[in-house]
Amino acid sequence: MARPQTDIEAGRQELLEVVDDLIRKRGAVDISMTDLASAAGMSPSNLYRFFESKDALLEAVAEKFFAVKVRIMEEVTASDLPVREKMYQYFARRFEAMVVQYEAEPDLLKSYMEIGSQHFEVVRGYVDLGDHYLALIVAESMEQGYFGGLSIDQAVSMINQMVQCYTNPEAIIYIGTGKLKVEKLAMIVDAIFIGLGSKASAALAPEPHIKIVS
Repeated sequence: MARPQTDIEAGRQELLEVVDDLIRKRGAVDISMTDLASAAGMSPSNLYRFFESKDALLEAVAEKFFAVKVRIMEEVTASDLPVREKMYQYFARRFEAMVVQYEAEPDLLKSYMEIGSQHFEVVRGYVDLGDHYLALIVAESMEQGYFGGLSIDQAVSMINQMVQCYTNPEAIIYIGTGKLKVEKLAMIVDAIFIGLGSKASAALAPEPHIKIVS
């Protein structure tokens, strides 16, 4: 008789906790299905009842790792906040969640980052998902007159570059949470809305004085 789906899902979550424990002990060392089965006290054949392949396991690990950020993105983009506040919350809430994750277990976060770089094809979907939700906020902003003269893709790319320190976990590690403050992020978001082709502020903006040298 096949296991009920609720039992399968509960078993998967328990196995993902075992993966956490293995990474805590071993760091970003590649974990085989045999390793996981042994650590979980089950046979490899039983493990495949929960994850049909190593790829399926990696997908589940990534889903668990990004779950909080995905929930935040869904909540913020679906909210009725003004667009400027919405963009701030979109980045600030994810940054604060990342800080909590880092301060709780810095070595575990570093190890997961290494694993992510080794299996970037799994992570790429979540990067693209982040751009999708940001594009929704940009499109809403454009409807209100912001980011004139830019395409959605151009605005998303430039915004990502401007807030990279607040979205990349490596920045927390190398810069430190003491210098990365949400108050600064709020100022960056204000600068984004004022500076990236905002029709609302065009009359107030000074003439550009920076010359781009090729």
